[in-house]
Amino acid sequence: MKAQFWSFDLVFAVIIFVFALVLLTYVWLNISGEYSLLYGRNVANIQLQLNSLGSQLLSPGIPSNWNYIVNFSAVSAWQNITVGLGNGTFGSLSQFKINALQNMSSDNYQAAKPALGVGYDYYITITGSWISESIGKNPAQLNATSLQSSVLPVVINGAPAQMTIELWTNSTLGLE
Repeated sequence: MKAQFWSFDLVFAVIIFVFALVLLTYVWLNISGEYSLLYGRNVANIQLQLNSLGSQLLSPGIPSNWNYIVNFSAVSAWQNITVGLGNGTFGSLSQFKINALQNMSSDNYQAAKPALGVGYDYYITITGSWISESIGKNPAQLNATSLQSSVLPVVINGAPAQMTIELWTNSTLGLE
């Protein structure tokens, strides 16, 4: 009788263990699947904002003379502009607009994001034979967990250059 009692306890314990293992596996697979979908959507969102920012930066902006009318001490007025670095010819950038965006970013980085139309952190570098400018926060120095970048050929004062745009975040799963 003692052996039968022992086998009944063992069978009951194995059934509970297998049930708990199946339940844990089910929950684990659902949670990891949801995180995977969420991360994928947020990477797509960063990529969408990156594509939009690239087009916007090649344009002159709205208004096209925004760099002359922007008031660096009145951040609230930045909501009425759309930053573009173009000078009217596609792919050609204005040094004055680059300097204005650099000043905006240095003065108030967070307020410059809406003027660029992005919700993520940004880092823009423009390099050429005679120019080397960086605007924004460098993701390599701030432990970026999600980063999307785009490289665009540009012209500044008749000389070829390259503009690298990086949108990034260091928040969990690329959420912003």
